[in-house]
Amino acid sequence: MIRSEIIKNLIPVISDHFVICNIGLPSQEMHMMDDQATNFYMLGTMGLSSSIGLGVALAQKQTVISIDGDGSVLTNLGTLPTIANNVADNFILLIIDNGSYGSTGDQPTYAGKKTSLTAVASACGCENVIECQAEDAVEVMKNAIDSKKMTVIVCKCESGNIPVPVITMDPVVIKHRFMTELAKRNA
Repeated sequence: MIRSEIIKNLIPVISDHFVICNIGLPSQEMHMMDDQATNFYMLGTMGLSSSIGLGVALAQKQTVISIDGDGSVLTNLGTLPTIANNVADNFILLIIDNGSYGSTGDQPTYAGKKTSLTAVASACGCENVIECQAEDAVEVMKNAIDSKKMTVIVCKCESGNIPVPVITMDPVVIKHRFMTELAKRNA
């Protein structure tokens, strides 16, 4: 199972929540499959989905799910100790770990070699870290949402991409509609 299949399977579970989606193909896949105002697509900031998601979660009460990739998390490892030391029980970080930089040509990441992001997150102090296989992502996500506890999920899957269109929506529009929806739900 590849990342796009995981995202497609998760949509019925996460579409009622606020989703911050990783740069590149993950955002394009999410936009193509389930574009809505509660989705914030990263268009030019690799490694910051988890940081932005944590900030949004800390600032308000709605459930926030960050979808990140192993390559992006590896470019911003400082996010894991920040998450561990700033607990937001309305925050879920889903790291889709395909062992590659999927958006730039599937070059291997260190997570596809010796580095375990599950072990790194735990070593950073994240208390609720779950590693799963792609086939279990939906059940693990449901449980994380229901637990109302900050959760880091490392979902292992195959590398691979599907053809997706580029997101042509202006980043200012993406931000504005996301913030408007967030304000409505927190009113």
